[in-house]
Amino acid sequence: MTNKTMTAEEFKQRQQSVTLDGIVDEPVKVNYTDVGSGPVIMLLHGIPTWSYLYQAVIPELEKEYRVISPDLLGYGFSDQRDRFDRSLHVQAKLVVRLMEKLELEQIHLVAHDIGGGVGLLLALNEQERINKLVLSNTVAYDSWPIEDMLMMGHPSGKNKTSQEIEDFLSNGYKDMFSHQEQLTSTFLKGIMEPYLHEEGKVSLVRNASALNTNETTSFTHKLPNIQHDVLLLWGTKDPWQPVETGEELEKDLPKGQLVRIDHASHWLPQEAPEEFAAEIKKFIKEEI
Repeated sequence: MTNKTMTAEEFKQRQQSVTLDGIVDEPVKVNYTDVGSGPVIMLLHGIPTWSYLYQAVIPELEKEYRVISPDLLGYGFSDQRDRFDRSLHVQAKLVVRLMEKLELEQIHLVAHDIGGGVGLLLALNEQERINKLVLSNTVAYDSWPIEDMLMMGHPSGKNKTSQEIEDFLSNGYKDMFSHQEQLTSTFLKGIMEPYLHEEGKVSLVRNASALNTNETTSFTHKLPNIQHDVLLLWGTKDPWQPVETGEELEKDLPKGQLVRIDHASHWLPQEAPEEFAAEIKKFIKEEI
């Protein structure tokens, strides 16, 4: 079923902005969605997206939960200046500082792609802040970054034209949607929008250059220490973060459970938003 797609402008107008310190060595602007009421679910996106990735999921969740979804540092309409690190560790600090600013003691965390790497860091280093954890087609071990992103992260990437950036992003989405009807022209335009201007283009290159497999291999041996309930929600047709990564995580995480979405690929929150949201709600409510 194809849901009505919110435009990027509509999504952005709903966002709030906050200036946070304690993440990098100067205050930075963070844009985020904050809708609904009830137990808090925070949604983290990956690369090269922004929180708009969840535009079809948020309406399904906000009926029962307070849903908070930030643009990571350097992504979307958060700070894009070319003067700070964008590593997983920095993004984890963003989550902590945003929680402190919003006076949130604990959240359910849903994280996709590199957001999942951030989620694993938080589960290890900020255990009390996380209730249940959902990881969707996430980076882990040495499964990342993919070659195309490594190439995009070369400093010469900033010399690409806006059209070259648009073609790179557009092809990445078009090639990786199992449900092409969900890749609406509105969604495709919206998910690319923050990166199709000069500052956004450079920020995308810096985001890609920050991808570092050492960040996840350095804590692989600690994964069995994660005692949270973890749902591994995986689109099985994903060649970038294959389901074998989810299967390995299920073995290493003491309370991990893998749910396969066999008709979806990498962009699961947009490809199958109703199923994605339903699995999350079921997982949060169930006693394990």
